Amino acid sequence: MRKRNFYIVSDGKLRRKENTIYFENAEGKRPIPINSIYSIYALGSLTITSQALNYLAREGICVHFFNRYGYYTGSFYPRESLISGDVVVKQAEHYLDREKRLYLAKAFVEGSIMNMARVLRRNGEDDTGVISALQGLENSESVEEVMGAEATARTEYYSKFDSMLSGMKFEKRSRQPPENEVNAMISFGNSLLYSAVLTEIYHTQLHPAVSYLHEPSERRFSLSLDLAEIFKPLLVDRLVISLVNKKMVGEGDFDEDFKGVLLSEKGRKKFLKAFNERLERTVKHRTLGRNVSYQRLIRLECYKLVKHILGVEKYRPFVMWW
Repeated sequence: MRKRNFYIVSDGKLRRKENTIYFENAEGKRPIPINSIYSIYALGSLTITSQALNYLAREGICVHFFNRYGYYTGSFYPRESLISGDVVVKQAEHYLDREKRLYLAKAFVEGSIMNMARVLRRNGEDDTGVISALQGLENSESVEEVMGAEATARTEYYSKFDSMLSGMKFEKRSRQPPENEVNAMISFGNSLLYSAVLTEIYHTQLHPAVSYLHEPSERRFSLSLDLAEIFKPLLVDRLVISLVNKKMVGEGDFDEDFKGVLLSEKGRKKFLKAFNERLERTVKHRTLGRNVSYQRLIRLECYKLVKHILGVEKYRPFVMWW
């Protein structure tokens, strides 16, 4: 049976009966065969019994939680079955060695910049300003300077957004809370992407808390933040631009009942459907010579990072070729 992501947007309870997980709420009981679950995104108020949680852990299924506003709050990350002491030690070595860490931080930002430029060109915009940030990136001598180059590129990138959008305004990047509809979708999409990347890391030997661009700290999976930077232009920004320009989202898809704008329940369902379709979309891989899903591209990026850390092959970031 093909595994897929499950997005639970209603309040309810997950429980286990024999070898099946059931989602129950006031509307009834729905079976979810365990071998059909790739990961779970809980966007409603969800209660999970210990039996269900143990079963999900045994099957290596991540559960990602979001609050009622759509903000990511945390993940249930089962005990790793692919853990490798060798990889974790070398991950730490690459963090502690200044030059090795700087190389990876620069590579993540280079991939992010090149993919931002690709989005601009695809929409008929000049990418000169974004590409020029690569010079600052090359000259960076610290992770802080690398993040500065990324910020410069992103400022240039966002300055083109309003000319790429039809019917909605972006104006500027705003968070917590987003100040308009476009920012609301970008924030929600970034939260989903962070969770999707974490799921892929789980299925590799990488440790999710050892990162290179974002500073590792307690209680966060910072390697997800590093890798997500590369994929934001493909999986979030292009999706938002498409939803706006195709008039697939409108006034009824947003709530403005507080100091900001967030997706309404109806809007979140639309966005989740479109986001999942994008994860499942395929492209012919230039090296592998076969179709792979966008979600699989994230896993392949993890594998490339493992190879680099182990000294098998130098890491080069994913850059869209289509």
